[in-house]
Amino acid sequence: MRIPVGPLLILLLAAGAAAAWWYATRPTPVEVRVAQVERGRVEEIVANTRAGTVKACRRARLAPGIGGQMAELKVHEGDRVEAGQLLLALWNRDLVAQLELAEREAEASAASARATCLNAEQAAREAARQEKLQQRRMASEEAVDRAQTAAAAGRADCEAANAKARVAAARVGVAQAELERTRLTAPFAGVVAEVSGELNEYVTPSPPGIPTPPAVDLIDDSCFYISAPIDEVDAARVRLGFAARVTLDAYAGREFAGVVRRIAPYVLDQEKQARTVEVEVVIADPPDDPPLLAGYSADVEIVTAAADDTLSIPTAAIRPGFDDVPSSVLVLPPDGVLASRDIETGLGNWERTEVVSGLKAGERVVLSLDRDGVEAGAPAVADDGQGKD
Repeated sequence: MRIPVGPLLILLLAAGAAAAWWYATRPTPVEVRVAQVERGRVEEIVANTRAGTVKACRRARLAPGIGGQMAELKVHEGDRVEAGQLLLALWNRDLVAQLELAEREAEASAASARATCLNAEQAAREAARQEKLQQRRMASEEAVDRAQTAAAAGRADCEAANAKARVAAARVGVAQAELERTRLTAPFAGVVAEVSGELNEYVTPSPPGIPTPPAVDLIDDSCFYISAPIDEVDAARVRLGFAARVTLDAYAGREFAGVVRRIAPYVLDQEKQARTVEVEVVIADPPDDPPLLAGYSADVEIVTAAADDTLSIPTAAIRPGFDDVPSSVLVLPPDGVLASRDIETGLGNWERTEVVSGLKAGERVVLSLDRDGVEAGAPAVADDGQGKD
């Protein structure tokens, strides 16, 4: 039987037109960034809300106890000093003279006390002789009474003279203390950070409530810690001894292990700033190439909980749930059609979140949730890295 050519040709043309129409109107797969579900460690982290600061364990902003003219300046900025070393001295010749006068007066008082006590001993011996003579009926009762009274008075004079000698010795201590107030010494070993003032300039201590530049700023550069403000909400999860990671702008690309050594027992309430708790972190192995400097800015991440060998995904892939709606993700299966998947999450931070259920290792979750057309049921292909969000 012969098939007519005309109808067959029409049928073929219609099929081709239908195929061309389907090809032209088919949905274009959207490009999406994806990440695989991986197994590993996930940490719950608390971080500082504002930049932390590297601080020396000991730092003293020193000034003499009294005002005066600077007569000696023994150190300069950058000098290393030992504990007890003289840093500066004020003009103090008057106090030196007063100390010498007090010492001489103390010597005189001590000598006078010795002389008075010797006389008292002589009077005591005389009273004893008179008593023996009375026993032999060779001394009158009046003579014995006079001798005993003289001995008692001598003892009292001796005690008074010794008391005056102690008063004079105390005056020496007062004069020494006054002199020490003109001498500024290092309370600990360290490096001089700043010196305010020059020779012959007048130095004054800070009045109460009015801060003035210290004469010498001394830093103990053998020990440092990081002081970082933690939001009051997060601070409740931090405990002493928790592990921490420290990064510093001065050491780009490096991370240092630390431990929490102190949590302030109060909340800072500063105007126009969030309420925070100061947390101190000590770096376990401080860098020495170059060494730490007080004042460096630092960021702190404190690990409050961790889970090892658990499934996790980037936190950016999660669509948070609310009320009775669970959290979910978009999955890109091998057939290229996006599918929504409810998941249960565990520990997490701003980078990765633990997946308790709902996903398997190796599955691909979508990261670019804000791209147009990214929704369940849409065809998609993995972005090769050139697409834009």
